[in-house]
Amino acid sequence: MDKEQQGIVLEGKLWMSVGGENLGGTNRVELLAAIAELGSITGAAKAVGLSYKAAWDAIDTMNNLAGEALVERVTGGKGGGGTRLTARGSQLVANFRMIEQVHNDFLERLNRQAASMATGLADDVALFTRFKMRTSARNQFFGTVTQVERGAVNDEVLLDIAGGQQIVAIVTRESSESLGLAPGRQAFALIKSSSVIVMTDSTGARLSARNQLQGTVTRLMRGAVNSEVVIALAGGASVAATITNDSAASLGLEEGTAATALFKASSVILGVPD
Repeated sequence: MDKEQQGIVLEGKLWMSVGGENLGGTNRVELLAAIAELGSITGAAKAVGLSYKAAWDAIDTMNNLAGEALVERVTGGKGGGGTRLTARGSQLVANFRMIEQVHNDFLERLNRQAASMATGLADDVALFTRFKMRTSARNQFFGTVTQVERGAVNDEVLLDIAGGQQIVAIVTRESSESLGLAPGRQAFALIKSSSVIVMTDSTGARLSARNQLQGTVTRLMRGAVNSEVVIALAGGASVAATITNDSAASLGLEEGTAATALFKASSVILGVPD
């Protein structure tokens, strides 16, 4: 059958979002389901065709945007521990499966209707596009503005995120006004991992960095020159930092090490959902 004789097939993808930021779709839900079945990040990543690092990056993003942990580590036991979904993670997978079935049923009905529509449908379908925010920033947090201190040139913005943590950002007055930043406004905070400094002992230290997020090192991935350090925060969120291998060694970083992620307020980029 040539293309002129073929009927139009309408397709669609289903995903979840928080404040306009993509929490996950079928691929990420499949990852969560594989973790539930296999009890292993390594096995789940392989089952869905992801690298170990890509799987953890996806989990970190989902945990941060959900505002609570969807995946947790289990220690001890005959198998030496593993990974499992939290109650919230299991609920998310189950609810997504249910919504996915409703979505598929809708598409099936829509396609039956499209088969009887005029040939001009193809031109109209071409107009249906979607736009998503894409960013290279490794750290993406979602929260609520609690305070805006106005300045002559710059504004200082306080953003509450999961776990009772706060992020302070310095943005221009013009940017603050164009984004509509005010107490109660939901917003995103983006921070590059290269802008994050890791400290392991802050006793007696006086620092100029406004943002000091305390937590525990959960992953340390060494490369040829640099290491990526992931620090778990209260409430299920996490922050990633890129530091040199020498720095990681001198700090004695390893899983379970208490650490603080430091970054300047000027290193924070703010955004708001449409």
